[in-house]
Amino acid sequence: QVKLVESGGGLVQAGGSLRLSCAAAGSIVRINAMGWYRQAPGKQRELVAVIHNGGNTNYADSVKGRFTISRDNAENTVYLQMNSLKPEDTAVYYCNADVRWDGRSWSGFGSWGQGTQVTVSS
Repeated sequence: QVKLVESGGGLVQAGGSLRLSCAAAGSIVRINAMGWYRQAPGKQRELVAVIHNGGNTNYADSVKGRFTISRDNAENTVYLQMNSLKPEDTAVYYCNADVRWDGRSWSGFGSWGQGTQVTVSS
């Protein structure tokens, strides 16, 4: 079973930056696409960004140009650099190490970590 540990969240003012990290450990046979998701209070979990094994990326429209996803395959770690943060980015951020296209969207099929809270003040 793959265990995911997210870190790097915190409280930041609007316009600020944060860098999230997610390390995958455990019985890893193959890491597929990895992704970041977020869930704000009262809302469903939504995709933020995906990075595929070859390095291709996909982003939610709301974060394009502000967020950058990257990965270290040797360390089974995925990062999310978040710049120009807005109050609407406030959410718990989760990563997933088995992201696949389900016909409508990039969905996380693997286990989820505990998440890391990001709070952006106005």
